[in-house]
Amino acid sequence: MRKIGLRVDADTFTGTRDGTPRLLEMLARHNIKASFFFSVGPDNMGRHLWRLCRPAFLRKMLRSDASSLYGWDILLAGTAWPGRRIASRLGAVLRQTMACGHEIGLHAWDHYAWQTWIEHWPREKIEQQLRLGLDSLQQCLGEKVNCSASPGWRADQRVVAVKESLAMRYHSDCRGFTPFRPVLDHGAGAAAVQIPVSLPTFDEAVGRVVSQDDFNSYIMRAWAECDGTPVYTIHTEVEGVSRAGLFAALLERAWERGFTFCPLGALLPSDLHSLPLGRIEKSLFPGREGWLGLQAGLPV
Repeated sequence: MRKIGLRVDADTFTGTRDGTPRLLEMLARHNIKASFFFSVGPDNMGRHLWRLCRPAFLRKMLRSDASSLYGWDILLAGTAWPGRRIASRLGAVLRQTMACGHEIGLHAWDHYAWQTWIEHWPREKIEQQLRLGLDSLQQCLGEKVNCSASPGWRADQRVVAVKESLAMRYHSDCRGFTPFRPVLDHGAGAAAVQIPVSLPTFDEAVGRVVSQDDFNSYIMRAWAECDGTPVYTIHTEVEGVSRAGLFAALLERAWERGFTFCPLGALLPSDLHSLPLGRIEKSLFPGREGWLGLQAGLPV
């Protein structure tokens, strides 16, 4: 029996509104608890369309058939009209998720802005965006939030340092292979634990290394063969909406094969100091356009 950490990213207004309730039903059917990371501020995701002038992004959009995968409501959000505020308008969905027993974390205030500008923001801007998101999410839930996950895994050592002020239990800001404690710069000790995502996402794999029809078999093999700690990310816009039927079939097959799922926080040992030290470094990554944060081990 293999336990998989299940991370659910809710990036957009439409994904939160339509995909989250559907995923809650599917997960409840199999008694699965997961970690939901919500974007809570304005949905400006449609502004990513300017990136079509970048060949790598255009290839990714064509390969994944983005108009079918996400729908034009998502692809145009925040372009011809102001981005809709997610938590203030869909708070009931967020509270329903919490009431179902899932772990809730902060994804972003403005997902588009973080993913696009984080590399250029000064420390003060990063902290402002985090505080806006965290205050909005905690006000919506009426409870303290103890985890976060950077949009698009766009994070580096600066983000690690700024997030220390949030005093959270863990973050999931990078790709990698096993939970670790990031070492802070200038001998300032170790930061809150990072739980990296270690498995490919649907949009990274389909059309590049596997067809959509074969994806479920492909990802189940990846779960079984993962050398590190298996952490799998799905998106409310994809597995909860456009590919909900495919994900429902995946859960059925996983149940038959004896795979189990848990929130990311359940993957942590009781003694966090037993986890290895490491750093987050910028790196290119297969199936994604631009850089993301990648776990880098430290010499022993």
